[in-house]
Amino acid sequence: MEKRVIGIVLTILGIIGLIYGAISFVQGKSTGHDIKLIVVAFILGLIFFASGIGLIRNTNDKAS
Repeated sequence: MEKRVIGIVLTILGIIGLIYGAISFVQGKSTGHDIKLIVVAFILGLIFFASGIGLIRNTNDKAS
């Protein structure tokens, strides 16, 4: 059950990162520093989202 909770937390953090990156991208910030921040937010969001979904999918719950 703990792995499933960690997977849910990672998934939520990934969604937040993807939303933050998308909002920053749509706002049209064009400096070099802001572009790096947008790319990092997207990449971390994708990594967290994918690992969270993988943890949820591959975790087997045992009946107590």
